[in-house]
Amino acid sequence: MGATIRGKAFVVGDNIDTDQIIPAEFLNLVPTIPEEYARLGSCALSGLPDCYPAFVPAGEMTSPYAIIIGGRNFGCGSSREHAPVSLGSAGVKAVVAESFARIFFRNCIATGELYPVDTSTRLCERIETGDEVELDIDQSRLTVRATGESFEMDALGEARDVIDRGGLFEFARATGMINAS
Repeated sequence: MGATIRGKAFVVGDNIDTDQIIPAEFLNLVPTIPEEYARLGSCALSGLPDCYPAFVPAGEMTSPYAIIIGGRNFGCGSSREHAPVSLGSAGVKAVVAESFARIFFRNCIATGELYPVDTSTRLCERIETGDEVELDIDQSRLTVRATGESFEMDALGEARDVIDRGGLFEFARATGMINAS
C-alpha cells in the first residue's frame, strides 16, 4: 500500500463492534473464495444503526469511502477476522480512531487488509462523513482537504511493515521466517 491515502471519510462514533462491522449472518462467507470475498465488502458496516448513511450503496460491492473515522474502542466484540477483511474488501484503506479493541487491531495487521491508525484527537466530532481527507502514513498526519486542517496520528511502527506486505503470512514469507513455497 502507498504512503498516502486520499478519499472520502465515513464517520462513526464510539464502541463500533464487530457485529456492526460484519453481522454474524455473513460469517459463512469464505474470504479466500474471490466471489465470497467481494460479497463480504458489500456487507461491510451493514449492522450499523439506521442513523448512519449506507456505507456500501445498495447493489454495489464496494464503498465510496476509503477511510473510516471512529471514536473510542473501534472493533470491540468478537474476535472475527471477517471484520477487517470485510472493510478491506469494501475498499477501505484505513481506520483512524481514538482507540481500538486489541483483537481488531491485531486482525488488521494479521490480515494486512487496512491500517488501524490511533489518534488522541476526537476526530469523529471534527470531521463529517463525505469530507475528503488525506492520511499520510509516513508523516502520521491526517488532513481535511477542503480546510487544510491537519491532525497528528500515532505512528504505526513495525506493524506497518506487516500490513505493507499483505499480512502476517506474506510478511513471514518475504522475510524468510517461513518457507515461501
